[in-house]
Amino acid sequence: QVQLVESGGGLVQPGGSLRLSCVASGTFFSITVMGWYRQAPGKQRELVATISSDSYTNYADSVKGRFTISRDNAKNTVLLQMNSLKPEDTAVYYCNSNLHGVGSWGQGTQVTVSS
Repeated sequence: QVQLVESGGGLVQPGGSLRLSCVASGTFFSITVMGWYRQAPGKQRELVATISSDSYTNYADSVKGRFTISRDNAKNTVLLQMNSLKPEDTAVYYCNSNLHGVGSWGQGTQVTVSS
């Protein structure tokens, strides 16, 4: 099973930026679909962004133009650059890996957008 460790969350003011990082264990990272999801209090977990093995990206409409997902296969790392943050972006953000239908989740990192 792939182990995922997220970092980079915190408290930021509206309009600010944060960068989340997720490091994955294992030797198959380069062919694994990676993604970021988030879950706000009282809401279901939702897709934020995904990136395929050949770096094709997909974003939720709510974050398009503000968030950027990227990957560094040499470092087994996937990043989520979040700009122009809004209070509604407040949530626990989870890293996800999907290798041939087998998924893993990180422990989550809290992002709070508040003045």
